[in-house]
Amino acid sequence: MTMKKTKLGAALVCVLAMVATMAGCATGNSEEGGGDGGSADGKQLTIGYINWDEDVAVTHLWKKVLEDKGYDVEMKQIADAGPTFVGLDRGDIDLFFDAWLPATHETYWEKYGEDLTDIHTWYDEAPLTIAVPDYMDVKSLADLKSIGDKVDKTIVGIEPGAGLTRTTKESMMPEYGLDGWTLKTSSTASMLAALKKATAAKQPIVVTLWRPHWAYTQFPIRDLKDPKGAMGEPDGIHAVGKQSFGEDFPKIAEMIKNFHLDDKTLGSLEKAVLIDNKDNPQKGVKEWLKANPDFVKSLEG
Repeated sequence: MTMKKTKLGAALVCVLAMVATMAGCATGNSEEGGGDGGSADGKQLTIGYINWDEDVAVTHLWKKVLEDKGYDVEMKQIADAGPTFVGLDRGDIDLFFDAWLPATHETYWEKYGEDLTDIHTWYDEAPLTIAVPDYMDVKSLADLKSIGDKVDKTIVGIEPGAGLTRTTKESMMPEYGLDGWTLKTSSTASMLAALKKATAAKQPIVVTLWRPHWAYTQFPIRDLKDPKGAMGEPDGIHAVGKQSFGEDFPKIAEMIKNFHLDDKTLGSLEKAVLIDNKDNPQKGVKEWLKANPDFVKSLEG
């Protein structure tokens, strides 16, 4: 009697397994199958992003591209670079498009890089900068000390944990003898608001910035020369994933390897998403894709 029950149970398990397998085949239960090549296995792709303008624009772009191919994409906003790399390391997020390497995010990469996937460098040269309105006389970081009283010895920065913040505070300010100066950190949005207000009133201001950024086309600003190289060499902007990203999403990984934007193209994307359609970023992406009809084809090789 026991043997018959055991055999009956085993047979039932086999039948259920066959049904599950057939259902999987019918629905395209593989990343390589189903729909338009999307993640029909039900996996949700989570893209982490920080409120940095190029990151917001590019993440919205990829959300649209991947959803059109059948993927289920979640955008997860993260406060700063540190928690982003922790999230990648833990597998809480699958993908991040804004790792600045080798210098800006060096400390995070040294800690987590061995357990992550460096998928592709999609923007080749991205310098960290210190910028001022072009109506100010100062031309070089070496001249900042001379205008300290005009700006209350303050540099308006972005997030405290950003690599740009670390480089400005630990390298540039000591190198140029800015003793008694303050690097005011808050957020990228706050920095841009302060820059907009100052330039509208033609007031002096010093801000931390980076290229590529739409601010260079919207505000009358210029970078200060860095004769001592304290801001470092330009980085590349990398798309990085969790350790198993290539195995979990091989098709997306191949698409990302074909991804590249130059300064002009990225600037037009940022304008469409962050300025022209700031209340509806996905509408901005749709408009940008319509104006750049070959973009998706380029990702497919």
